[in-house]
Parts: sequence; structure tokens; C-alpha cells
Amino acid sequence: MSAKLPVSVLVVIHTTAFEVLLLERTAHPGYWQSVTGSLARLDEPLETAAAREVREETGIDLREGRLRRWNLTNTFEVYAQWRYRFALGTTHNTEHVFSLELPARRMVSLAPDEHRSHLWLPWREAADRCFSWSNRDAIRILGEDGVLT
Repeated sequence: MSAKLPVSVLVVIHTTAFEVLLLERTAHPGYWQSVTGSLARLDEPLETAAAREVREETGIDLREGRLRRWNLTNTFEVYAQWRYRFALGTTHNTEHVFSLELPARRMVSLAPDEHRSHLWLPWREAADRCFSWSNRDAIRILGEDGVLT
């Protein structure tokens, strides 16, 4: 397995009523998050990575909603338990934030090697459940500011 790139996307999937989809990690029960994932290669466009991760992790096709790239990037320290996935010496990741607005809740097809369960929650409850500060903050921005352009 090749090392993960320390550049990723975060995609907050939500309905027009601001119900947010959260996924529970298989390897870490109780760790709830939105869709996340690293770029497959350095030249992969961010929008392509976002579409790929949404499809892989949920089975949702972006054509069912509206993908928005936010003008928001987070840099954070990679948790020690996940550093083995990256090149030796990598300690930080840069995350690019997106949202995917759907007209209503949708059936989800989870990737069982990544996620064990999912929930649709009102945005405040979803934010409170996230283990990641960047994910929590993105959901709060979405709920407090509405749809970002």
C-alpha cells in the first residue's frame, strides 16, 4: 500500500432542511464524521476527489445534489494512531472543505471497510457528535450561515 497524501477533502452532506449525514468509522466505533479522504494522486482535482470519496463512502452520486467548494482550508496534526498511513515524518494534513446539498435524505450504501453505521441528524446534533474539530466547525458554519457560495 502506498503512503497517503497529506492533502484531503471533507464533504459535509446535508439536506435543504440542514439534516447532516454522519458516518461511524469501522475501526473506531463512536468516531462520527462526514465524508473525508485523501487525494489519490497529487494532480487529482479537489472536486474529483470529493466526488470519488462521496461515491466510495456513501454510494451517492453528485448529480443528485449540488456540490459546493468552500473557501476554507484546515491544517491539522494527523492523529498519532493514523500516521503510519502517511510517508515517514508526515505530521500534518491540509483539508479542503466542501458541502453537498441534497433535496432530502437519501439511502446510503456504506463502504464496510471504512464505516459501520450512518445517521441523518439536525445540524446542531451532528456537529456535537463529530470527533474532529474541523468537521464540527464546518457543520456549525453550514448551520449558522446557511448555504455557502
